[in-house]
Amino acid sequence: MLPDFRVRQRDYLLEIARALTQELDSEKLLMRILRISIEMLAGQAGLLALREKEGWRVAAAHGIPPAFLRYLEPLLAEEKSSELDVDELNRMLKDLTYTASMGLLNGVGLPLFAHNQVIGVIFIFRSYPDHFTSNDKMLLQSFADQAAIAVFNARLYTQVSYEKQRLDALIDSAADGILILTADLVIERCNNAFQKLYGRTRDEIQGKKHETIIRWVRKPDGSTLEEADAKGWTFPMSAYLYVEGDLQRPEPPPLPVGITYASLLDSSGKIRNIIATVRDITRFRTADEIKSTFISIVSHELKTPVALIKGYASTLRRDDASWDKAIVQDSLAVIEEEADRLTQMIEDLLDASRLQAGGIRLNRSDIFLPDLVERLAARFQTQTDRHQIIVVFPVDYPVILGDETRIEQVFINLISNAIKYSEKGEIRISGTVHSEQVVVTVSDEGTGIDPHDLPHIFDRFYRADIAVKHTKGAGLGLYLARAIIEAHGGRIWVDPQSSHGAKICFSLPR
Repeated sequence: MLPDFRVRQRDYLLEIARALTQELDSEKLLMRILRISIEMLAGQAGLLALREKEGWRVAAAHGIPPAFLRYLEPLLAEEKSSELDVDELNRMLKDLTYTASMGLLNGVGLPLFAHNQVIGVIFIFRSYPDHFTSNDKMLLQSFADQAAIAVFNARLYTQVSYEKQRLDALIDSAADGILILTADLVIERCNNAFQKLYGRTRDEIQGKKHETIIRWVRKPDGSTLEEADAKGWTFPMSAYLYVEGDLQRPEPPPLPVGITYASLLDSSGKIRNIIATVRDITRFRTADEIKSTFISIVSHELKTPVALIKGYASTLRRDDASWDKAIVQDSLAVIEEEADRLTQMIEDLLDASRLQAGGIRLNRSDIFLPDLVERLAARFQTQTDRHQIIVVFPVDYPVILGDETRIEQVFINLISNAIKYSEKGEIRISGTVHSEQVVVTVSDEGTGIDPHDLPHIFDRFYRADIAVKHTKGAGLGLYLARAIIEAHGGRIWVDPQSSHGAKICFSLPR
C-alpha cells in the first residue's frame, strides 16, 4: 500500500495530466498546477514565472500579497531573458522573500523545461524553517514538468490560433472571391468577396457542391472543374485550371468571371483541398468591348471621309474629262469639308487619349458666355434653314473664368447634336444665374433621348441605335463635353423633365 501522501501525489499528477488534454485556457491550467504544488509541499504561497522574449513575466501567483507582487513584476520585466538564468532568478526570489518576510519565509524554485530549453520557473514559499528535502524538490519537479508541458501546449495553441486568424484575415480581406473545396468538390469555405459577388450569405454557400454554386449561363471558355475531374485530371502543385464565362447568380444579371483553380496536396501527394480564386472580369470585358467598338467606329468613320476625298480627287484628275469651274469648286468644297471632318475626328480621338492619360489642361481666362454663344449661333445658323437658333441670356450674366477654346468646343458639340437629331424647329440656348454657379441649357424640338440611353450618352464611344442609323459620328462629343465641364469644376446632365426634344444642361462655377 502506498502512503496517503503518495496516493495524493499520484492522483494530483493524473488530474493535471487529464487537464492538459481538456483545458485550453493556459492561465487556468497553470494556476491549478501552482495551487496543487503549494498544497503538496505544505506551502503558503507560490508563483510561476515564464520566460518571454521581452523578459520574465509572472504567469500565475497564489497567496502572494498584492503589494509584493506589484513590487516584483517590474523587477522581472526589466530582466532580459537572455541575461538572467534560473539560478539567478531563484537567488533573487529567495533574497526578496527573506527581506520581505523578515526571515520568516524560505522557498525553492525549479525550472520548467520544454524541448531542452528553460521556458519558466515554479517557486514555492513556506513559513516553517525546515529546508526543502530532495523528495520535495523531486515532487515539485514533477509539477514543473507538467507546467512546462502546459505552457508549451498553450504557446503552440496560441501560435496556431494566430496563424488561423491571420489566414482568415488574409482570405476575407482579399478583393477576389475565394472558395476552398474538399477533394470531393464540396465548398468548405468562402470569403466575404465571394459572398458579395454571388449575392448569398456564407451559410447558404458553404457545404454545397461546387457545381451547385458555380453554374454557367452558357458554355464557358476552358474546361470546367467537373469536366477536368471527370477526365481524371489531377492537380500537381505547379498546375492550374482556368475557366472564364458568365456566372449564373440567384439574382440577375449574370456576372462575367474568371476562375483559377489550384490544388493543395498532402504529404502523400493526394489532393487535400482545391483553392478557387474568382475574379470579376466585367471591367476587362468592358474594356474589350470598348476597344472593339473603337475599332469599328473609327474604321467606319475614317473610311467615309477618306473615300470621299479620294473619289473626288480621282475624278478631278481624270485626263479624259473636262470640268467646268463650278463643278471643280463644288468638288473641292466637298474635299475640304470631309478633310475638316476628318481633322475634327482626329482631334476628338487625341482629346480622348489625353483624358485617359491624365485629364485636360486648361488655359483659363475671362469669358462672357452670351457673346460666345451669339457668335456660335450665327455661325451654325448659316448651316441650316430648317432650324431657328435662339439665344436667351439675362443682361446681368456674369463673366466666368475658364478655357474659352474648350467651352466653345462644348457648345459646338451640343449645338451640332441639336441640329443633327432634330429634323426642324427651334434650338434654344439659355442661361440662368445662381448664387455660386451659372447654368446653360441647350434644347431642341426633336424626338428626344430614349430613357434607355440616358445613363450612357456621356460614355466614351456610346451611340444610341437611332444615332447609328441616321447620323455620322464616333460617340465622343458628349464624352469630351462632360470631361471639359468637370475639369472646370462643373457638371453636365440631361433634363429628364423635358416634355419634347432633348434638353442638356451644364453648370460652371461663378
